[in-house]
Amino acid sequence: MEERDLRRLLDGVKSGDVSPDEALLKLKEAPFEDMGFAKPDLHRGIRQGKPEVIYGAGKTPDQILKIAEKLLSHGQSKVLITRMSKEAADYFNQGKTETTRELFYDELSKVGIAFGKEKSDEPEDKVGKIVIATGGTSDMPVAEEAALTAEFYGNNVVRLYDVGVAGIHRLMAKEPMEEIMTANVVIAIAGMEGALASVIGGLADCPVIAVPTSVGYGASFGGLSALLSMLNSCASGVSVVNIDNGFGAGFLASMINQK
Repeated sequence: MEERDLRRLLDGVKSGDVSPDEALLKLKEAPFEDMGFAKPDLHRGIRQGKPEVIYGAGKTPDQILKIAEKLLSHGQSKVLITRMSKEAADYFNQGKTETTRELFYDELSKVGIAFGKEKSDEPEDKVGKIVIATGGTSDMPVAEEAALTAEFYGNNVVRLYDVGVAGIHRLMAKEPMEEIMTANVVIAIAGMEGALASVIGGLADCPVIAVPTSVGYGASFGGLSALLSMLNSCASGVSVVNIDNGFGAGFLASMINQK
């Protein structure tokens, strides 16, 4: 159950379309369901405003399918799945039931979105403006995870890819600068030494979420160098999420953008 479903239920009681006993029964439904291998959080949308997301890495294709269909069957209109393999996406499409209308899958970011049977064909209204900038093309898998997460939650997203400090003039061109100056929040994604976040932090008048990536040669230590650089940024208003955590950046940016 999501917050809008709870409001609809309470409005139904107020109007007399739903009896108090019916509403009580609906609210008594367990806030989670024990599936043996997982306990889907069915009331997260009510508590936190956003429903549960499935982290696909480490789960079998069958586990992902069953968890997603459980969430959809309890009122979620769509389910975000991160770090979903192509194998899991193919299995999902072959095994889905009438609970799932369709699965969108992006192989670059490994993001899947399972839509329930109530999915509307009308385009969703997007709000605000989140700019996502990467140091290089190699950062795009993490960037697309952030972008698709932010779009999943109803945000307008502008992508500025391959504008890193190795050719800083690309970032300083008129169009990228205008996008950064008019953003509500910027996600700066970079590997190597991770300097992009500090540069953007010194240009933007909005919060900057820095995402270090594991892109780089040996001394980058799988993204640790970029992480430490971003944590030590001298630019004000820069916060940092974990290495390669595009989802975390997209989720946080959504919260900032929609306040």
